[in-house]
Amino acid sequence: MVIDKGRMSVADLSRMTGVSEVTIRQDLNLLEKQSYLRRTHGYAVPLDSEDVETRMMTHFSLKRELAAFAAGLVSPGETVFIENGSSNALLARALSEQPGVTIITVSSYIAHLLKETPGEVILLGGIYQKKSESMVGPLTRQYIQQVHFSKAFIGIDGWQPETGFTGRDMLRADVVNAVLEKGCESIVLSDSSKFGAVHPYSLGPSPKFSRVITDDGLSADKQQQLEQSGLTVNIVPRS
Repeated sequence: MVIDKGRMSVADLSRMTGVSEVTIRQDLNLLEKQSYLRRTHGYAVPLDSEDVETRMMTHFSLKRELAAFAAGLVSPGETVFIENGSSNALLARALSEQPGVTIITVSSYIAHLLKETPGEVILLGGIYQKKSESMVGPLTRQYIQQVHFSKAFIGIDGWQPETGFTGRDMLRADVVNAVLEKGCESIVLSDSSKFGAVHPYSLGPSPKFSRVITDDGLSADKQQQLEQSGLTVNIVPRS
């Protein structure tokens, strides 16, 4: 049911199965330990959920700290590109409070999140991916070529020294690579759980990126490997 629906609440599962919410939580904890699904606050989600809001619930406070650090790199009046992803959505929300920052994005989720904020938001068009709420495809690539920005914040799904940064969706990876071709300062914003994973589609090569912002769950050897490839690595301690 969790895989089919994309997200199921503890309350709904309790009602549908006729057992208590306490029992459901215990069962979900066990299923998470066995790597069948992931737990978020009040919900169970598939391991590879594309839903931005669902992903944001996982390690929310940590992602908010990463976003706050990233926002500190952006100056008033700057134009930045923000790709899809839960940490990037929190970054966009933080930047919307800064004066004069223009946000260019392919994420309709991010654009909707900022609808009540005073800052300018430019949403690029293309094929609408319903699950990720993101624009992809050749039209999106063309739009990226026609706009200009000083920094780009990119979400990743995996990184290994042998493969570099990778994504699990081919069309979203193509959008990232179109951004990297522009040669601006490209920054990876991701929690440390992505480092060590590998997915089919390359984002990069790594020298196209300039900086990684992640948390102190990143091992010392992985940090060293990232730095040896020419990246600045900013570690945000978990509170």
